[in-house]
Amino acid sequence: MDDTGSDNLIVWILTEMVMGIVHIFQGIWMALFGLFKLVTGYRPTYAEGESAPVTPFDWIGWNGTTEAKQSLMQFVYYGGSVEFFFIMLDLFLIVFIAGVFFRPFLWRVVRVLEGFANTVGRFFAWAGLLMVLQQVIIVFMQRIFTRPDIVFGFGIPLDFDISWYAEELKLYNAMVVALCLTYTFVQGGHVRVDLVYSAVSHRTKRVIDMFGSLAFMLPMAVMIWMYNWFFLWRSLIVPPVSPSDPLQRLEMKARALRWNVETIGFSPNGFTAYFLFKMLMVALVGMIFIQAWAFFYRSYLEWVEGPESEGKYLDKDVLEEGEEPYDHAEF
Repeated sequence: MDDTGSDNLIVWILTEMVMGIVHIFQGIWMALFGLFKLVTGYRPTYAEGESAPVTPFDWIGWNGTTEAKQSLMQFVYYGGSVEFFFIMLDLFLIVFIAGVFFRPFLWRVVRVLEGFANTVGRFFAWAGLLMVLQQVIIVFMQRIFTRPDIVFGFGIPLDFDISWYAEELKLYNAMVVALCLTYTFVQGGHVRVDLVYSAVSHRTKRVIDMFGSLAFMLPMAVMIWMYNWFFLWRSLIVPPVSPSDPLQRLEMKARALRWNVETIGFSPNGFTAYFLFKMLMVALVGMIFIQAWAFFYRSYLEWVEGPESEGKYLDKDVLEEGEEPYDHAEF
């Protein structure tokens, strides 16, 4: 390649980098305006006879009108859009900047976010017990009473085939996996592949944790969210939506929009609330996203305040007398 070609390539790379930086700052600024409207409920004044535009939350009071359908399509679009990503980025930066100048505020944020993960995880961990009890009932009904179904309730009972209840066990398992993952993270129960972490100083560990939050947890959560969000809505409405559809195309599809909740079972008489699995996938990614914030904030605070702040305000499970803490495997 001659010198002219090399110079042109360098100019092109620098131009793209500058345009990318401009796009990021433009997105942050526009998201701030959108966040202001969302928080304050700001609506511009319209001339007499001019109606306000449809907003992404008008569909909640569902009445089947064209406006409600357009609003739902806007909600679907913005839930997995670049605009939503920049709003989340703005919130992350606002909280972090406020916490830099007032650390007690940031500690409160960490406690709330970690408390959310702990509360959800501790509650849905009981799904494991429910799964075991239901499996015992299924075995008794099949092997001892030789019944093809299980009936619960009075008047209008809940009556499904045994295979329906057998496949519902997968839902309990999915609840434990999806809703207890961040709880396990807060408790330190995940396996850590330790290459250099244990050999470095406290502050270096916190830098590694902050880098991991920004370079791995957050990008992974954003990417999976973008696809899971539309994957969920494809099981709830028709015509199908796609991550590549622009807003105008989705608003055009709104004319033919109708609810079509997916109830496909794994077998002819199997569990029919299949869409719940996709909702759990979205909940899983959302909780990972929230926990990535909390982990970054905690790592920053422990980096600033030193080794004495390690584990500060961390709400770990209390062991009963005679119990041994679970020492997760490390490589």
